[in-house]
Amino acid sequence: MAEKIYLYPVWLRIWHAINALMFLVLIATGISMQYSHPDAPLIRFDRAVSWHNIAGIIVSLNYLIFLMGNLITKNGSFYKIKLKGLIKSLIKQFDYYLRGLFKREPAPFPISEERKFNPLQKVTYVGTMYVLVPIIIITGLALLFPETIVSKVFNYSGIYLTALLHGTVGFLLSVFLVIHVYFSTIGASPSSNFKGMINGWHEKH
Repeated sequence: MAEKIYLYPVWLRIWHAINALMFLVLIATGISMQYSHPDAPLIRFDRAVSWHNIAGIIVSLNYLIFLMGNLITKNGSFYKIKLKGLIKSLIKQFDYYLRGLFKREPAPFPISEERKFNPLQKVTYVGTMYVLVPIIIITGLALLFPETIVSKVFNYSGIYLTALLHGTVGFLLSVFLVIHVYFSTIGASPSSNFKGMINGWHEKH
């Protein structure tokens, strides 16, 4: 029987499920507003705007749950980055993903009760959750209340620059989501990590 570790408490699984669903809504409505032809929209424009705003507000409130959970539970410790030896650890993990994984070599930084993320995951998740997500929330709220945006920045429209930043970060988060789903298939089985986010147990391999 495979060894299992309880890594995903209920609050984290609920947060993750809400976040994933709302981000899919944000991506679909964002693409529809940005690129759909008025006569053939992916989602009708007025509905896309409403759904995008609602999903954005839910993601913003949900992010507070993430921050609070990381402050008062053990989960926050998984995001702490140790700078000593970081570059060497990142290179080792890159080498594993590029070569070792396909040769079925053991992972250099296996998941344990003390280490949920390998060094590359940790740096990526910290950058995503503590830099990109706050930026997209702040710019999204600013666009929802455009009167709060500075009218001109270096002679450029403040609203335009805010929308540009919002769209760029949205694209980066969309790329992250695709990569995140792909790497989630790398586990004891292609579906084991997805099951873990349902039942809370990580299956070691």
